[in-house]
Amino acid sequence: MTQEYHVTSLVVHAAPSQANVISKAIEALPGAEVHATSPEGKLVVTLEGSTQRAILDNVEAINALNGVLSSSLIYHQSEQEQQVSEETP
Repeated sequence: MTQEYHVTSLVVHAAPSQANVISKAIEALPGAEVHATSPEGKLVVTLEGSTQRAILDNVEAINALNGVLSSSLIYHQSEQEQQVSEETP
């Protein structure tokens, strides 16, 4: 059985006064992590998920946050993971 694994990175530009609140909201999303925040309100974010839809849902949720000015997709990779069955010798 194969399963997908997706990883995406993006830069989120937020209103500087709301960057900390937005960072916490992003961190609350499943598979999301904020790696850096600048004083100008730019956040470096990675998203991980098992489907492309999960990644897109998180990007849409980030864009809908109050104070987010824009987000730019930097990188996306998808891999097929092989899952070995317990019954397979």
